[in-house]
Amino acid sequence: MFTKIKSVGLLGLESYMIDIELNITGGRFMLDIVGLPDTAVNEARDRIIAAINNSGLIMHLSSHFTFNLAPADVRKEGSLYDLPMAIAVLSATKQIIGNYKEAVFIGELSLSGAVKSVKGVLPMVIAAKENGVKDIYVPFDNCQEAAIVEGINVYGVESLKQLVDHINDIQRIKPVELIPFRHYEMPEHLPDFKDVKGQLEVKRALEVAAAGGHNVMMIGPPGSGKSMLAKRIPTILPDITVDEALETTKIYSLSGNLSKDEAIINYRPFRAPHHSVSPAGLSGGGTIPKPGELSLAHNGVLFLDELPEFNRSTMEVLRQPIENGTITISRAACALTYPCSVMLICAMNPCPCGYYGHPTRMCSCPKGAPARYLSKVSGPLLDRLDIHIEVPPVDYNQLSDKEEGESSASIRERVNKARQIQIERFKGTGITCNAKMTSSLTRKYCQLSPAAEKTLQASFEKLGLSARAYDKVLKVARTIADLDRSEAVENKHILEAIQYRSLDRKFWKA
Repeated sequence: MFTKIKSVGLLGLESYMIDIELNITGGRFMLDIVGLPDTAVNEARDRIIAAINNSGLIMHLSSHFTFNLAPADVRKEGSLYDLPMAIAVLSATKQIIGNYKEAVFIGELSLSGAVKSVKGVLPMVIAAKENGVKDIYVPFDNCQEAAIVEGINVYGVESLKQLVDHINDIQRIKPVELIPFRHYEMPEHLPDFKDVKGQLEVKRALEVAAAGGHNVMMIGPPGSGKSMLAKRIPTILPDITVDEALETTKIYSLSGNLSKDEAIINYRPFRAPHHSVSPAGLSGGGTIPKPGELSLAHNGVLFLDELPEFNRSTMEVLRQPIENGTITISRAACALTYPCSVMLICAMNPCPCGYYGHPTRMCSCPKGAPARYLSKVSGPLLDRLDIHIEVPPVDYNQLSDKEEGESSASIRERVNKARQIQIERFKGTGITCNAKMTSSLTRKYCQLSPAAEKTLQASFEKLGLSARAYDKVLKVARTIADLDRSEAVENKHILEAIQYRSLDRKFWKA
C-alpha cells in the first residue's frame, strides 16, 4: 500500500513543500524513516504509534512501514512532521476518507493524540499559500499566527481524533477567521518622555534617530538617564508597516518567541541583551542556525547598555550586520541568512568610574584607565553609529521642576509624519527610512544648498571625517529636514547633523 501526504519544511526563514510518502509491506513490524531526518523526526515513530492507539484508531503491527520525506537531499528537523505522518498511516490503512490529499498538515503529536504547537508556522503557511495550497491544518495553539495569511483556509487542530472526525465528515472543524492587521496601541503604563527632566538636546537627538532609523551612541556619567531614555524609545517609534510586521513575526515564529495569543508582531521590537551575551547569542547559531538578538530586533531597536562591558568579539559581530541589514551564519550543515535591519542604541560611561569629564566630580580612575576603557569600542564600530550624543548630569533645578516635558505621543506624531515622507520617497525600493539609503539614493535625495555645502566641506576637513561619516551626516541632515517638512537640506540641518558627529573627538581624541 502506498500513499502521499503534503507538509512543509523549514530551513531558516525559507520554507519548501515536502511530500510525506508511505509504503506499507507485509512482514515483521518495522517503522523506518528516510530522507535525512534528525533525531526528533526519527523519534516520531513512537509518538505516532501511541497517538494512533490512544485515539481509538488502529496501528497495524504486522506490517513494515517505510516513510520517505521528499526531497530526500534536504535535512529535516523538528517534530512538525508527526501529524502528516500519522495521517499517512491512517490514509494507507483506509481509516480516513474524504478530500485531504491536496491539503497540508503540520503538527507535533503527544502520546495521548493531542496536537501540540510547533515553531515557524507563519513562514510555512505563507509558503503553502504561494504553492497553491487551499487548506492547511495546524496545531490549535498556532492558528492565530497562521490566520493572518489571506487566501488560504486555516484549520486549528487540537487532537488527532478531532482531525480524523473532520476528514471523515463526522464533525467538521470550522476554518479560523482571517485576522486583519491592526496597528499597535501604546499601553498607558509604558514610561513616557514627559517624565524626563531636562535633557532637551538628548530628546531631540532621539527624535531624529527614531524618525530616520539612525544608530545612536549615548555617553555620560552614571545616573544621567541614559538607560531611562533608551527605555522610552519604543513610545516614539513610528508605526510598523504591514510588510515589516509580517517579516518580524516570521522571525519570532521561527525562534519560538511568539505567544499563542499573539497573532502578529504589530509593534517595533525592543531588545536589550545583557553584556554577558555571547557572539552566537547576538548573531544567532546552532547546528541549524536560529535567529539571535540582532534578528529578533529586526525593524526595531537593539539596545546595548554599558557597551564597553560587552566582549570585544561580541561587539565586532555588529559591524557588518548593522551596515548591510542582514546576517549570514555558516555552519557545516548549511549557511542561512536572516534579516537584521535594526536601530542600534548604545550607552556607555566615559571611564570605569564613570566621571571622566564630569563638570563637578573628579574621576577616580588611575592614569590611562579612561583611554583603555574607551579603546574597547573600536573605531570602525563607532564610525557606524550615525548620532553621538553626550548625556550630561541633570542639576537640582531641572529635577525639581514641576512642569511636565513634551509627551511621547506628540513626539511620535512628528516622527510618524517624517517617516511617512520617507516611505513615499523610497516607494518601490524596499527601503523605508533615511538611515538605509544606498549611496545612489543619498546623492539623489541629499542635495545641499550652497551654504550647507560650504559648511559640510569645512567640517569634513576640520573634524577629519571618514567617507562613511560623511554619508552619515548627509542622511541625518535629510531626516532633520524631513522633520522640518523641508524639501531641501539647508545649512541649519547640516549644522545640527554635524554636531552629532563631533562627540567622539571630545572623548576619544581622534
